[in-house]
Amino acid sequence: MKWRNRLLALLCLAVFAGLGVLYFQYWVVQKPFGIILIIGEGLAPERIALTRVYLGGADARLTLDGMPNVALVMNYSRDFAAADQAAAASALATGVKLSNRSLSVDSNGKAIPTIIELARSRGRATGLVTNGSLTNATCAAFYAHAGNANDIDQLARELAEGGKVDLCLGMSAAEFLPEAKQGQRQDNRDLLLELRQNGFDVIRTRAELESVPVWRRPKLFGVFANGADDRSWNDQPALADMVRRAIELLQYNARGYVLVIDAARMRSAAETNNAEKTLTETAELDRVVAAAQHYAGAKSTIIVCGDAAIGGLHANGFPFRRDSGIALLGLNPSGEPWMTWATGPKGVQSYGAAKIPEKEGSADSSTGTEKEPSEPAAFYAKSALNTVEDVVAFGIGRGTEKLHGTIDNTQIFKAIRDEL
Repeated sequence: MKWRNRLLALLCLAVFAGLGVLYFQYWVVQKPFGIILIIGEGLAPERIALTRVYLGGADARLTLDGMPNVALVMNYSRDFAAADQAAAASALATGVKLSNRSLSVDSNGKAIPTIIELARSRGRATGLVTNGSLTNATCAAFYAHAGNANDIDQLARELAEGGKVDLCLGMSAAEFLPEAKQGQRQDNRDLLLELRQNGFDVIRTRAELESVPVWRRPKLFGVFANGADDRSWNDQPALADMVRRAIELLQYNARGYVLVIDAARMRSAAETNNAEKTLTETAELDRVVAAAQHYAGAKSTIIVCGDAAIGGLHANGFPFRRDSGIALLGLNPSGEPWMTWATGPKGVQSYGAAKIPEKEGSADSSTGTEKEPSEPAAFYAKSALNTVEDVVAFGIGRGTEKLHGTIDNTQIFKAIRDEL
């Protein structure tokens, strides 16, 4: 009789244990350990198709194409149908529609909490990585609160003094250094020195980045170029390498992490009407996505999202299915441009107060006629303009099932916030 009671007790224990496992798996909310937001500046649907063709032909596949959840993203601002860089990034960072030029502040100038600040309040480590300047509007929207996105000195000061981001990796040091140290600050403050005094490891080269130990929660600030025009490429890590190291360092926080990645060079390439650079930078974004998936693992949430469409790049005519790379640049056999822009410095017409620089209309010495650029824009603008066009978002991991159909850009913030 006693052994029957023991067997019954053991059976009941097994049943309760099984119910406990089912409850834990299906009713207890499992938060992702790593949450990664990758912002591709100018990532609109046509950019995806063009990058496929450029890399390997019309039937090439990108890492982005393998992400299971996808949505078109509306990105108007509070006051304009086309959001500028600051307003578009602020909507992703705060979940609130703001006026153009504003960074994470409401119409009364009151700070709106960002996803970085919310993550930090919940014990997560935080990271910010870009292949542009850490004070560009896309990055600044996640740590700064300002009515003027062009006040670089203030943004750099807020990043250095705020202590909101555990790991920062970017390309320009000039805004953190005084003029006496080849910087551009007018207040003579050396913010890199102040960061060191506040316990941050400050690194300036790719070798230093690779040598950072991974066994402790990082306080790391890396800038790998003196300014926006610095071309010392040997000391600069690729964006995918910075992302790999950021994940390796942030994942040692027991309560997880949030990492924001800004593919900034996509914007600078588009603004100058450089189609080849634009597509190679979009390909770099795709490599970043692959690196993030590999190093963050299956239990992480990864969202890739555009901010605002730029320049109106289009491929025209009928390139062959297998055409790729330089075969798509310049002129087709009929003498027509394969790729064209809507606006930008390669514009062949001007309107309003805009004036085409004389160098754009350089004469052909053999014929005496004016040469048009082989990759023209319809209208001249000093920098390619943002367009009223939906961008695109891709996602994988818990919470990204909300990416379907057409959504507002504020929904990206909400999808991340709900997984903190």
